[in-house]
Amino acid sequence: MAPKTLRGTVRALIAPALALAATVGPASAPAHAAVWNSCDQWGNTTLDGYILYNNIWGSGAGSQCVWANSGTNWGAWADHPDTGGIKSYPNSKKVINKPISSLSSLTSTYRVTVPSAGAYNTSYDIWDTDHDYEIMLWVNHHGPVGPLGTAQGTVSLGGHTWNVYKGNNGANEVFSFLRTSDSTSGTVNILPVLKWIKDTKGWMGDETIGDVQFGYEITSSAGGLDFRTDSLTVSGG
Repeated sequence: MAPKTLRGTVRALIAPALALAATVGPASAPAHAAVWNSCDQWGNTTLDGYILYNNIWGSGAGSQCVWANSGTNWGAWADHPDTGGIKSYPNSKKVINKPISSLSSLTSTYRVTVPSAGAYNTSYDIWDTDHDYEIMLWVNHHGPVGPLGTAQGTVSLGGHTWNVYKGNNGANEVFSFLRTSDSTSGTVNILPVLKWIKDTKGWMGDETIGDVQFGYEITSSAGGLDFRTDSLTVSGG
């Protein structure tokens, strides 16, 4: 997998010109009784306190559409070519805007249905408000994809055991936590992960956590694949 440069929602929001050749062609989302859908490259809406975002940001992308019944029940249909490099990160985002030290809890539950083909990861993408730090929690992945940076060992935090990687994409530090076995449902206690990075490792200070995103970082999905978030919650404060 190519290095994760210019990746994710923040890149799309603060530097859309860097999303070089993401091209959205005509496509039809799967039949869902959705209250919202979009095939636009940067299509987004707010539902139930969550921000839904199509977010086709990578070079050489194909077609992708998102649909949502709510902020916590949504999905994406994507037809991206079988080439390297991340093409998109359709996601649902919850804004937090609190320093780590002032958080008494930060938890999430997820239940997804993901394809058995393609190359992708299902992940949380957590950002500080200055976009200096990015914390990724991979709950599953498939195909030739991998994290940025170098291995830092294995740790059990927040109800899961993770392989940890630390790197820099040229714009910000990236801390990636890959679950040691794939999961399609569960609960993640996010706050201990943030405190471990801050207090145990000293890799960042008392950053203000801007938002918690959950979605699918898609490298390839040739022929069209469905990614479905059957349920999602992000809570804490």
